[in-house]
Amino acid sequence: MSTDTRQLFSRGASLMALAMPFILSAGMALAQVEGQPAPGGVGLPATVTDVGHETQFFYNGILLPVITFIAISVLGLLLYVSWRFNENANPVPSKLTHHTGLEIVWTLVPILILVFISVPSFRLLTKQVEIPEAKVTIKVTGNQWYWSYKYPEDQGGGFGFDQLMKADADLEPGDVRLLSVDNEAVVPVNEVVKLQITAADVIHSFVIPAFSIRMDAVPGRLNETWFRAEKEGLYYGQCSKICGKDHAFMPSAIRVVSREKYEEWLAEAKKKYASAETPVKLAASEAAR
Repeated sequence: MSTDTRQLFSRGASLMALAMPFILSAGMALAQVEGQPAPGGVGLPATVTDVGHETQFFYNGILLPVITFIAISVLGLLLYVSWRFNENANPVPSKLTHHTGLEIVWTLVPILILVFISVPSFRLLTKQVEIPEAKVTIKVTGNQWYWSYKYPEDQGGGFGFDQLMKADADLEPGDVRLLSVDNEAVVPVNEVVKLQITAADVIHSFVIPAFSIRMDAVPGRLNETWFRAEKEGLYYGQCSKICGKDHAFMPSAIRVVSREKYEEWLAEAKKKYASAETPVKLAASEAAR
């Protein structure tokens, strides 16, 4: 390697070292819009659940600093080695074969880092999979290419409905293209909601980023997850498992309301859906294109 090439490499690596903290921390700097994607957004979306807050703390407060430290340390070591042991500074190459102390250090340090990460990681994982007693249970079924929801009768439901993406021609002011749906699922605020998720045809994946939930919908299997939304609003998601030609046109939408409004919606939904036959529907993707 020529002297000019080494200098160019060193300068480039130095610039990367300076830029690395800003690149890695971009996810913390740019706020997201609650419930839906934001143009040019970087990092995790805004969350409205306890699990979501803990997930973001784990990412921004633990993983990101550890990744930044490792990246800068390794890059700094490479820069030092390229400067200290290049051909000009070290014309006689070292014949060192091993260094016991150094080998112990580079074995113990990664172990300690992994232990440091694993403790909050296992605590977060436990919180995600252990479902508290739920006030509301909803069965969600993935179909090509729409979602079906069923509210149990013993919790005031006894009805079900399909949720399809609105075609462009049906969009109203305030709707979001490719995300707004014809029938929104509704849940009460500050109450535990358990989702039982399955699929009727192929594997889908039910995701609501603002709730920090993602669960595969697998035919013949009933997977469960939960959330407790702490803020009213409309929250969108999209199927995140490629499931066929209209995979990109399979949004989901859950509206969080007060308990009083939820009871009112239940009464109206019973009249609207309970006695109505639910025909097989096809997603209106062609009209949206």
